[in-house]
Amino acid sequence: MVRELIVTEWMSLDGVVQAPGAADEDPTGGFRHGGWHLRYFDDRSREWVVGNLTAAGGLVLGRRTYESFAAHWPNAPDEEQALARPLNSLPKYVASTTLTEPLEWQNSFLLQGDVAEAVAALKRGGGAPLLVIGSTGLVRTLIEHDLVDEFRLMIDPVVLGGGKRIFRDDGEIRTLRLVDGQVTSTGAMLATYAVVRG
Repeated sequence: MVRELIVTEWMSLDGVVQAPGAADEDPTGGFRHGGWHLRYFDDRSREWVVGNLTAAGGLVLGRRTYESFAAHWPNAPDEEQALARPLNSLPKYVASTTLTEPLEWQNSFLLQGDVAEAVAALKRGGGAPLLVIGSTGLVRTLIEHDLVDEFRLMIDPVVLGGGKRIFRDDGEIRTLRLVDGQVTSTGAMLATYAVVRG
């Protein structure tokens, strides 16, 4: 049985996913709003994130997200251990053309060869779902190759006016089905969409 690939993103109302967590996270393209997401995070969204992680069988990460996570989560403070434990223990499959093995963060492996083919092979391996976090460029590639089965989006009530997005302006129509939706205390939406095929 093929395992699902689930993309999780913190997203603005205008579809921007760039640098949600810190001011200096990713200023590429002159992006000035780093850290925009944090004020919308509440107990419900924290439980949602932890639930997504604990149900996953592995993580698929782009290089930038991997390096950011690897620098923080192995030494996370006690109050962040609910997130740190699954992040540290899960297998992490990393898409990069510049990193070399062995990777320092425990249970981390480089995807070999063509990234779409490598991820397709991971899906064929069966097991609990694979979770992609952040990793904008990687997500775009996975969408283009029809490898994403579900999107789990925390959509914040903010418009950022520009920045990196996971959906390209490519003229393609992609149909989704709402599986679950909740509203947080901060007015953000936790929306799960399944990809409709055929």
